[in-house]
Amino acid sequence: MVDIAVAPIVMKKARFLVPTDNYAAHVSSVTITPTTPTFSWTGLAGNTFNAAGTATWVCAIEYAQDWETANSLSQYLHANEGTTITVELEPVDGGAAFTVPLIIAPGAIGGAVNTVATGSVSLPCTGKPTLVPAV
Repeated sequence: MVDIAVAPIVMKKARFLVPTDNYAAHVSSVTITPTTPTFSWTGLAGNTFNAAGTATWVCAIEYAQDWETANSLSQYLHANEGTTITVELEPVDGGAAFTVPLIIAPGAIGGAVNTVATGSVSLPCTGKPTLVPAV
C-alpha cells in the first residue's frame, strides 16, 4: 500500500474570473458542488439493483453587495440574468484552477441595518468543471 501525500488548499489569495474580470475582492465564498442522483430497484426474488446517474453541478457564491462600483459583481449578476458564461475558480493563486459553464441569476438587493449587505446565488452549471493544472 502506498501512502498518498496531501496538500489541502486554503482559499486565500484566490482568483474568481467572470468571464475575464477577477471578482475575488467581491466574494467571500465560491463552492462548485455536484449532486449525483442514486436509485435502487428490488425484485420479487430479493435481488437488488443500485446505480448512480450523472451529476449535476451548482456554483454557490457568497458576495458583498456593491451597487455603486461600475461592473461590480452585484451589477454583473443583475444585468446578465439568463446568460450562459464560463467562469474560472483558482482556489490558490498560481495553483490549479477549474473552469465551468454556468447560467447567471441575479442576487439579493439590500439587507440588515449596520452591517455589510451581502448576497448569495446558486448558479446552475451547464457542464462538469474542468481541472486546469497549474503551469
